[in-house]
Amino acid sequence: MIWVPILLGTFKIAVFGTGMFFAIKWHHDQGKKKKAEARRAQAAAERAADAADAADAADKR
Repeated sequence: MIWVPILLGTFKIAVFGTGMFFAIKWHHDQGKKKKAEARRAQAAAERAADAADAADAADKR
């Protein structure tokens, strides 16, 4: 009967290890998603600024 706690302990470690892996992966993916979103917003702002500069330059001609 000594095998029962060994088996259950191994199962517990496997379950918690898998849960920790997916928790870390989820947080990592959320960080990547936020960085990409910020990069996309910054690129859109830069395009808008470039378009405004181009419009100003066209008005001055």
